[in-house]
Parts: sequence; structure tokens; C-alpha cells
Amino acid sequence: MTELPKTFDPADIEARWYAHWEAKGLFRPERPDAAPFTIVNPPPNVTGSLHIGHALDNTLQDIAVRYERLRGKDALWVVGTDHAGIATQMVVERRMEERQDKRTNYTREDFVAKVWEWKAESGGAITRQLRRLGCSMDWANERFTMDEGFSKAVVKVFVELHRRGLLYRDKRLVNWDPHFRSAISDLEVETKETQGGFWRFRYPLADGVRLADGSDHIVVATTRPETMLADMAVAVHPDDARYKDVIGKEILQPITGRRLAIVGDDYADPELGSGAVKITPGHDFNDFEVGKRADIRAADMLNMFDADAKVVQTADGLVPEEYLGLDRFDARKAVVEEMKALGFLVPHVTKNKEGEEIAADFEPRTIQTPYGDRSGVVIEPWLTDQWYVDAAKLAVAPTQAVRDGAIEIVPKTWEKTFFNWMDNIQPWCVSRQLWWGHRIPAWFGWRRGEHNIAKGPNVEPDIFVAETEEEAIRLATDAYKPFLLEGQEISVVDSRQDAEKRIGLSIWRDPDVLDTWFSSALWPFGTLGWPEQTDLLAKHYPNDLLISGFDILFFWDARMAMMGQEFMGEVPWKKLYLHGLVRAADGQKMSKSKGNVVDPLGLIDTYGADALRFFMAAMESQGRDVKMDEKRVEGYRNFATKLWNAARFLQANGVTASTTHEAPHAALPVNRWIVAETVATVQAIDMAMADLRFDAAANAIYHFVWDQFCDWYIELTKGAMDAETQAVAGWAFDQILVMLHPFMPFITEELWNLTGARENELIVARWPIALAAVDSQAQAEIDWLIRLVSAIRTARTELNVPPGAKLPMVVRDGKEETHRRLDRQGVALARLGRVESLSFGDAPPGGAAQIVIDEATFILPLEGVIDIAAEKARLAKALAAAEKERDSLGGRLSNPAFVEKAKPEAVAKARDDHGEKSAEAERLKAALERLG
Repeated sequence: MTELPKTFDPADIEARWYAHWEAKGLFRPERPDAAPFTIVNPPPNVTGSLHIGHALDNTLQDIAVRYERLRGKDALWVVGTDHAGIATQMVVERRMEERQDKRTNYTREDFVAKVWEWKAESGGAITRQLRRLGCSMDWANERFTMDEGFSKAVVKVFVELHRRGLLYRDKRLVNWDPHFRSAISDLEVETKETQGGFWRFRYPLADGVRLADGSDHIVVATTRPETMLADMAVAVHPDDARYKDVIGKEILQPITGRRLAIVGDDYADPELGSGAVKITPGHDFNDFEVGKRADIRAADMLNMFDADAKVVQTADGLVPEEYLGLDRFDARKAVVEEMKALGFLVPHVTKNKEGEEIAADFEPRTIQTPYGDRSGVVIEPWLTDQWYVDAAKLAVAPTQAVRDGAIEIVPKTWEKTFFNWMDNIQPWCVSRQLWWGHRIPAWFGWRRGEHNIAKGPNVEPDIFVAETEEEAIRLATDAYKPFLLEGQEISVVDSRQDAEKRIGLSIWRDPDVLDTWFSSALWPFGTLGWPEQTDLLAKHYPNDLLISGFDILFFWDARMAMMGQEFMGEVPWKKLYLHGLVRAADGQKMSKSKGNVVDPLGLIDTYGADALRFFMAAMESQGRDVKMDEKRVEGYRNFATKLWNAARFLQANGVTASTTHEAPHAALPVNRWIVAETVATVQAIDMAMADLRFDAAANAIYHFVWDQFCDWYIELTKGAMDAETQAVAGWAFDQILVMLHPFMPFITEELWNLTGARENELIVARWPIALAAVDSQAQAEIDWLIRLVSAIRTARTELNVPPGAKLPMVVRDGKEETHRRLDRQGVALARLGRVESLSFGDAPPGGAAQIVIDEATFILPLEGVIDIAAEKARLAKALAAAEKERDSLGGRLSNPAFVEKAKPEAVAKARDDHGEKSAEAERLKAALERLG
């Protein structure tokens, strides 16, 4: 047994033990016959670094997997990283820009090779940081979403979905990022408030038509005037009396001269503005739906922007030449100026302080504007051809699985949100216009007619979806067989432009890649070897548990459920645990702009990984966000130090590692008590973990270690460390190390190996048995002693009794059991309560502190020890002050104006202060009453 150092050094311990665990393969020891426990890590972006959300998410996962490993299961924690299409391409392109280089200087293949080079050099930062947190993942089988095997799974799923009619190509609106020239997902769109305007314009009615009031125009309003260059309709509510007679008539767009249909649609709100809305289906998501209801085909919807969000000619050729090539925001200014010059701008009129009317071109408005979260540019709704998954059909099975209980969502309150989203799910756009990612396994060829083949830039091509190029050539050859000459073969070219130059028939591959969420949706089975039928897949699918932030419930969790049931015929996991966000101490969301982001690596440097992990677990209450509190992290660092010092005390008193997994025989009440408390703690942790109550599990072991073991058991056994007590203390401390290990793996492993000879490392030890006989009589006796000593100490402190003073104690009204307890525990009571002598009967005359425990009154005479009159006066004065502050705060809290109008943090502080002053007043009142 090695002597423990005086100080606990987390940095040294963490680096040493993690390397040891990983080198020996202890994160997944060989347990072929054990029951499986499987959890997959939400794959972080390969470009990422550990943030506080990762720290929470991965701490909870590691607690679960270490707990199940200790319980003897074949615990597999699948780990890997996501190739993060846009993020990774952006990182590499920025590095190139620093060297005055750019992506377009290279072929696609050469650029992708450069990304792989970057991945090899710099793509492992976050996995190194996960190791610092203590994550016991199966690194020997680390996966990457662009691995050859995983890519095979991605391609197979795409092709199979297409064959099953669940994946198709369509022209729809997408979130278009002009900087990346790519569609992006909703998760990559950040909505910000910006100062914009609300413009009103007159559109003249065509063919001499007039409204019921004689007007020859309709006023429309918009926050994006530039889009009128692609207007295709004006919508009014079908029940709006002002416009009923003109529904079906036409109206003119002044700049383009385009004739627009007036359509009746519930989207138009009669109470908002003029009640008429201009409809640009190619550039607004709501307008797109109105356009479809008006029987405008997506293929016929006008597009006025190119991939850079610059104005291009629409299909009808009606955009004036002077607008072509303008940036969208320059086009906005130009459109407003021309409409104003033509007399079609309706000014916004307000009055100044003097009551004079002031006219402006627009009404200032705060606009909710979508931005690309990485590019920082305004997102444009853009009509393009993309690949879509029929999410509505795929959502049926997982929705039913949650309703049937095959998937349990924890907390259950998230079920309603899940059902609402799944029941109203939209097609899922899975294509991205990037070079880095899984290339879409689809090839295009010229459109086949009955007797000919149509070529040209405006021809919609035929599509051949296949797992390999060879298969695509075979499909194309079969399709074009009637048009091929003898011996003629289908060639593969790089692009449509190349195909247009070729004389013979060619096919070209889709240049797009798949959305990274598509590949990560296969994570629960693709990482286990699918589509190969591996032993790992057979044993570990479905997974047991998924731990995820609620913010990716739909982007990742729901899509895994869809793919798992579609391709495996089973749910991907049995439980889905959704945790909250980590917020700043004041409850605000963390953001770089607010300057309130907390670096978990900095906290690990300062306090150690164990302290940060324990904070995350103790604060994670189901359904609530975690408020960051560095003081609490520091407190858990102190907790680790207390555990370390307890181990040093035990070692100094001859306590070594236990030789038995079961509780040793104990005759002394104090030892029978600690055995019972240990068993109760094991049971509490087991119950909490079964319900995924990480906070309850953490707090159970915390209070047992700090209160029962360190504060009381060690105090009660000081000076009485006989052989029985040494054996029980060694056993109880071993159980503490095992129970605490999932939360604080580093310090527990260090103490496990320094306190005695062990067969195995703690990480693969056995979980405590919660079946030892519980001695309720011993529990009751020691609990009684603890309450008595605590009450004596409180009374002494409140009444300013000198710390070194020993007091006599008189016991009145004590039953026979109390007398027996005093006889057995008299020595401990004298030492811990500083009791000089013990007698039974009435209290002596004079001032005394009186303590009631159960039926007995314990009297501490104070004559000559303190100035009783002065002490009464002091307590009375302090009580009056506390009551005054309590009542003042109570009055403020009972005032509706304060509660409703004050900042939430001010109200919360007032409530905390009121509770504190109320408790203080009760303590002082009790102290006064003790003096009689």
C-alpha cells in the first residue's frame, strides 16, 4: 500500500489514468457472454472544440456507461465524429485564403484531398478534449461519417430509399446561403432582429377593372420590395368584401408589366394593412404554399436570383435589363426609387410633436431576419432542384413506437412536442451544393421521349440512381438501348456542359453532396457494421439509450428513429433522454456576443475534470436547463479534497482495501449503522439511475460521503479503530469509491489503487450489492446520537458558549431506551458534544439551554459560562432586526407591481433573501426560547 500524498493533484492523476485505461482497453473489456449495454455518442463536428454543452452531454453519457460497466455489462459507447460538410469546407477554405489561395483553383478531387489532409492534421482536437473530460468511449473502434464502411451504408440507404419511392428530386424553396452557394438546414439558420422597413405600393388593376369603392388599384405591402420583380399573384381573403368581385381578375406589376392573377386565399389577413398580399412563390416560403394552392407548378415559379443572390432574368424575360446583375439589396433600393418615380409608392405618414404630417418612403420595422450561422449572411429563400426524403411516411413508425412505449422519451413532457412535429413534418431536403461530403449516388442523362432524346440547357434530365458508376452505366445503357447504335456505349463525363459538347450519349454525376444529418441518421446501426450483418450489430442493435440535447430532437434524434425502423425494422434505442441547455449564471443563453461563454477546458484546468463532471450531474434536473455556477464547481473540488483527506485518515489508522464484496460482520452500532447507510445509498443510486435522475444519484452519493461517512462515521470512530471498525471502514470506503466512480472517475481510481492491493482497476470493478441486512435498531440509535450532538453544537454556537468549555448535561423525562443509548454512546457524546458529566433529573436553578430530542429534554446549565442577560439582549436585538428585514422583503414580494415589473433575477433574489431572513429569525427565536 502506497502512502497517500498530502495534497490532491487532479492534473497529474487525470493524464496518467486516462492513458492507462485506454492503453489497456478497459473502456470495453472483453465480456462476450455479458448482457449488452449500448449508447452512441452524438458525433461532434470534426472541426469542433469542446464547449460547455458537450461537457454536459458527454458527462451524462459517461456516467451511464461507467455505471453499466461496473454492473458487469458488455458496455459499448460508440464514438466518432461528423464530417460536418459546410463547417469543414469553410475551415479549409479560410486556411487557403490566408495563403491567397482558393478552392476554385483546384479540381474537386484535389480540394477534397486537401480536406482529408486537414482532417489528418487538425481534425482530432475535440476527441482529445473528450479524453480530458474522462469519456470512456470505445476508441479502438472510433468511427467517422466519411469512413469507407460508413460511406457504404450511406450510399446503400440513399439508393434503397429511392427504390422504395421514399426519396426523390423536386423543385422547392430552400434556405439558400449565398456565401456558400448551398442549401442549408433549419438548424444552420440563426434568426436575428434587424432594423428594416415596411413599404406600401399601388398595383393598378388591369382591363379597366375597379374595386367596389371605385378604386383602380390595390395597395400591397412588403418588407422585401426587390422580390416584386418575380411577383406572380396578389392574394386577398376570399371573404373580404372589398375584393370579392375582383378575385380571378388580373392586376399589373408596374415595373415588369407582368399581369398577375388576383387569388382568394386564407393567407391574406383582412385586418392587416390593406388585406392584400403580393405573392412571390419563388422567393418566400409562405408565398410558395399560396402559389401551389393557386395551381402554379413549382417548375413554373419565377426565379429572379442566381446562386450569389444577384438579379437574373426570369423565365418570362420581363425583368428590365438595368436590374440584371444587381445585388439583392441594391436591387431593393432601385425598385423603391423606380416605384416612387412612377408614382406607385404609398408614403408612410406620421406626425411630429407639433402635429405636422411627415411623409417617409417606408414604415420602420423590426424584422426577424434569417442569417447563416456560419457565413453570417442573410439567407435567401430560393427555388432550386434538390433531393428530398419523404419524411411524412418515414415518421409513421417512430411516432407509433413512442405512443406504444417502444421508445421511452425522458422527460415525458417532450412527447407532445415530438408528436406535434412528426405529425406535421415536411419533406426533408438532403442535398447540399458542396464539394466535401458524401457525393450523391445519382447520374443524369438526356431526357428520353417516345422516339427521340431531348438535349439542351433547359431540358430536365433523366436520373439514374445507383450504388456504383458501373451500375449507373448499366441502368443508362438499358434505358437508352433503343437509341444506341450497334457497339455504341454510354460514356461518363464530368458535367452537363461536357455532355452537351459530346456527340454520343453521356451521363454525368450529380455534383451535390448529402446533408450531414442524412449520414448521422444512420449512426446507431451504421457504426456497428451495417449493411454487413456483423456480430456487433446483432448484439448491440437496438441501442439501450440515447442522450441528446433537446435542440437536436428533430434534426438528429427523430431522423435516427426513422432510418432505424425503415432499415433495421426496430427502434434505434429504447430510451431517449433529452437534457437542457447550460446557461449563464443569470439564466441567459450563452453567446460570444454577450461575452458569457464558459470554457469547460479552463474549468478542468482550474478545478479538475472530476469537479466539473460532478457539477454537471448534480445540476442536471430533468426538463430544466443548467445554470453555470463556478462556485459550485469549486465546491465539488473541495468535495474531492474531503474524500482524499478521508482516505489519508483511514490509511493513518490502519484501514486498507476490503477483502470482501459483501459487508463484513459488525457488532458495534456505529458499524452496523454505516453498513445500513451504505446499502441505502446503493439503493438510492440504483433507483435514480433507473429513472435517469442524474441529479438524485449524484446528490445521494454526495450526502452519504460528506455527511454520513466523513462528518459522522469518521468522527464517531476516532480513537476507537479496532479490528472490526477497520474492516467495516475499509469495506464502506471501497463501496464509496465504486459508487462515486461514474461521477468522479479519476480521483476514485487513484484512491482505489493507492489504498491496497487490487485484482483489477476500479473501472472494471463490481458494483456494490444492495442486499445486505439492514439493522434498523442501529440506524435509529446512531441517527438519534447525530441529532443530539448536532442540536448541542447548534445551541452552543447560537448562545456564544466558548468552544473549549465543557458543560454538564441533565436529562429529564428520558425513557429506558434513551438511558440505554446514553450508556452505550456516552463516550462519543462526551467527546463530540463536549459534555463534561451526565445526570438525570430536574434542571438546576439558573439559566440553561434546553434541547428536546424525541421524548427527552437535555439541559445544559449555563450559569457562570456566559452572561445570560447580555446574551438574551443580543439575541432579542438580532431577532428584531431579522424579523424587520423579513417583513420588509415580504411586503415587497406581496406587491404585484414589483413581482410583475421588476427583472426576474431581482424577484428571485428577493425571494431567496426572504427565505434566508425567515430562517434566521426562526433560529434566533429558538435560541431565545432555549434560555427560558
